[in-house]
Amino acid sequence: MSSIDDNIDMKLDKIQKELIMTNLDEDGKLSCLKSFKVARLIGRKPKEMSAITKSLGIKITNCELGVFGKLKFKDQNMAVYNKIKKNFNGNTRVRCEILWEEAQKTSLKTVGSTVKSTDIDVVHCQLGCFRDKQGHKAEDNESKS
Repeated sequence: MSSIDDNIDMKLDKIQKELIMTNLDEDGKLSCLKSFKVARLIGRKPKEMSAITKSLGIKITNCELGVFGKLKFKDQNMAVYNKIKKNFNGNTRVRCEILWEEAQKTSLKTVGSTVKSTDIDVVHCQLGCFRDKQGHKAEDNESKS
């Protein structure tokens, strides 16, 4: 996966860096969910987080939609799958933010489980980790952020 690092000013002050570091997991990585929180805390856009973490030598992990990381998922929800397919005219490539919006109607775990176990491909990560996913459902593939 390629990160979206184009034209992002990654200069952070000491407080911003500290907020990032205090939100890392036990492996020194920043989870998908915490990346959104940290972006808000440091006053940056979520799509800048891949470049910011990359500049600090930190990886973003545990995509809530199952693209990368080691989160465990349940079985797919065929009603959610059918709704996604219907809303996108059978297209299985769906933007991350659209899937998060869909998750507001059910849950992020339900949508993530459905994505992880079906042919739906997530594109345009909201955190800037990738535009288009390379390969399909690569197990335990970490973000290249």
